[in-house]
Amino acid sequence: MFGSFSGTGPTSNSDWGEQMLGTVASKSIALLFSESESVDVQIRCSPPSKLLQGTVDSVKMEGRRLVIRRDFPVEYMSFETDAVSLDFSSVLGGKLSLKQPTQAVAKVVLTEAGIDRSFGAELVTKRLYDLDLPELLEVSGGQPVSFTDVSIRLLPQNRLALTANAETPIAEPVPLSLSTTIAIERRRRITFTDPKFETDEVPEELRDRSLAYGQALIQILNNMIDLDRFNLDGVVMRLNRLETEGKTLVFSGYAQIERFPKTP
Repeated sequence: MFGSFSGTGPTSNSDWGEQMLGTVASKSIALLFSESESVDVQIRCSPPSKLLQGTVDSVKMEGRRLVIRRDFPVEYMSFETDAVSLDFSSVLGGKLSLKQPTQAVAKVVLTEAGIDRSFGAELVTKRLYDLDLPELLEVSGGQPVSFTDVSIRLLPQNRLALTANAETPIAEPVPLSLSTTIAIERRRRITFTDPKFETDEVPEELRDRSLAYGQALIQILNNMIDLDRFNLDGVVMRLNRLETEGKTLVFSGYAQIERFPKTP
């Protein structure tokens, strides 16, 4: 489903150009996502005659209930570019081609439920199953360890609570419960710092293993969540800030747009 496309211009020719550009832009941007409930594209261009030269003042996109790579839900995403230089002949051919890369201010909102779903994605689970890291084997008696039933709950002040089970082929599951601060490193990695381990609900005979597994899980997550693994086609995201707001996690930063996907 696509939302409205808007532009400026007093003549029918400019309206035609803006409508064509809006239609092509919406189709191209929608291809970035596996699913989308709504994508709204607004084109700003003044004077409208710049369209014929392939120049627009800005392109603004707002998308709601998007899915990236089939398994990563995004509740809301927006970006707004500076001036964009387009190959207008490609627009006439139903494509959107940039003459040069452009940057955009970006905002991304994830929900608690969406983050939970992401932990079940194959891209994530394959990094949490049948692990044979030395620090895990030392605790498990040489058996591979899998972290299952991962669930998160967002907390104030950029913290989250995480529960999971550590499982091996021969022993009972070891429950894990902890809270940690989430932060941004080098504008592209999500890190988990200052972990607080909760062992009150863990059977006493399993507490040492629960603590050791929990510390290992934090290290694994710190090496796993890198935006470069989740980039959209032709779009590189970089983050400046994150904040927990109730049941949502809000990121702000920028997007480097190298190209748009080609429409079928």
